[in-house]
Amino acid sequence: MTSTHTPENLNSPAPAAATDSPAPAAPDGAPVMLALHQTVLGSPEVLRLTELARPVPGPGEILVAVHAAGLNPTDFKHRALSIFLPPPPLTLGWDVSGTVLETGFGVTLFRPGDEVFGMLPYPYGAGSHAEFVTGPARAFAAKPAGIDHVQAAALPLAALTAWQALVDTAGLRAGQRVLIHAAAGGVGHLAVQIAKERGAHVTGTASAPKHDFLRELGADACIDHRYEDFTVTDERYDVVLDALGGETATRSVSVLRPGGILVSLLPGAEDTLAAAEQAQVRAVTLLVEHDQAGMRAIAELVDRGRLRAHISGTFPLADGARAHALGETGRTTGKLVITVR
Repeated sequence: MTSTHTPENLNSPAPAAATDSPAPAAPDGAPVMLALHQTVLGSPEVLRLTELARPVPGPGEILVAVHAAGLNPTDFKHRALSIFLPPPPLTLGWDVSGTVLETGFGVTLFRPGDEVFGMLPYPYGAGSHAEFVTGPARAFAAKPAGIDHVQAAALPLAALTAWQALVDTAGLRAGQRVLIHAAAGGVGHLAVQIAKERGAHVTGTASAPKHDFLRELGADACIDHRYEDFTVTDERYDVVLDALGGETATRSVSVLRPGGILVSLLPGAEDTLAAAEQAQVRAVTLLVEHDQAGMRAIAELVDRGRLRAHISGTFPLADGARAHALGETGRTTGKLVITVR
């Protein structure tokens, strides 16, 4: 289903942008593709459907015909600001689900025709918001047969983030108690499911209208972040997953039991580490990595019916700017996905 939302800020003026640069042209006779491309930094309308040269897989890479590509807050930030990526021209997108079209030298894991999903290497491997994309074969896993490409495309970056935070970093285990901030968001709603699968007691923060959604995912308790102070409690958590950063990270230290861990997805305030040291807890900031073992673990959860992405809306590639504008409102639940095929 294609979303019919028309965000209010779709036609807002673009912020100061880099000098305009032409899109790279394909050599005469070379295969081409359409991509959601930008030649300047700015607001959503800098995104244009552009004809570009189709990429060629290098050694160890596969060429994927993109069926669907997830959209994440990092796409919005990199579209507007120079963070990790070099200045435009660029094509964003890290999530991808599609069909292998070609394999590069040395690839043994996949063959043309295989259905795969994965996360391109973050941050420098962006480019999935296009008809075709190349990436390391080991950034992908076989797409779970029980879900379609839209569902599969919504998972990689957000689910890997949740998995790497809760499982790889925090070592979450049965019986522990975890607080997940922004629990109805892209990472958060998947983290709730992963934490429950690990046997943890889960508390999530979200606005009250989203609490029923969180309970359906398995959350044991919900906090309305608009009217309730999550620090005013006798509850003590073993793990806090913070997708908000800033002062939220620092304040989260106070609800951890000694020996607990705060995993932030954004930088915290300057005094977060000092507060953590004083409270005898660990505070770390996670940057998600492409990870075939993690993708296979996620696929296994999907196959067992233990993990599913909630899709708030889908947008065709040509309407990618509208998807960005909607996502930037911060009012969506779960994930937005761009459909290509």
